[in-house]
Amino acid sequence: MTLTAGGDIERLVRLLSRLPGMGPRSARRAALALLTQPQARLVPLAHAMEAAARNVRTCSVCGTLDSHDPCAICADPQRDHGLVCVVETVGDLWALERAVIHRGVYQVLGGTLSALSGRGPDDLNTRSLFERVRSGEVREVILALGATVEGATTAHWLHERLAPTGVAVTRVGHGVPIGGSLDVLDDGTLAAALSARRPA
Repeated sequence: MTLTAGGDIERLVRLLSRLPGMGPRSARRAALALLTQPQARLVPLAHAMEAAARNVRTCSVCGTLDSHDPCAICADPQRDHGLVCVVETVGDLWALERAVIHRGVYQVLGGTLSALSGRGPDDLNTRSLFERVRSGEVREVILALGATVEGATTAHWLHERLAPTGVAVTRVGHGVPIGGSLDVLDDGTLAAALSARRPA
């Protein structure tokens, strides 16, 4: 069904519908909620999005998104910088932070090895991880990758390259189902997975 409204509204709905989990029907509802209270919802959202587009960048240390570089996690002296948790995406990092179970720092790979997608080792954000390990400040690397074929392949590749350094390499344990992605798991499952990590 076509939305009978002006071009600006149609464009808003079309852009909203491109967001993950937001189909045309959800996009129409969201647009209506924003437009019926523009000063309370639409204008603040527009300002926040403009500021994010202008200020948010990729952390040069871990690869997450933040308005500072290094990010707030990497710059936090209260975090355990000797404990690095390797995740596939920023969404996975956010999921672990939401669960408040990891007090170390992170490395966001930006994907996993995948021959089908043409993604090789050079496409992963690993250079700063290896630099940190070589510097001697890292004592353990936790491979918190999804339980998929690509995740297992990536974990194996990382373990092979980290093993000669002498740093402890562990993997998340129970709680992550086969084929599961970290950013959709509940906090309890994530906590169990990280707590039950095992040697890689």
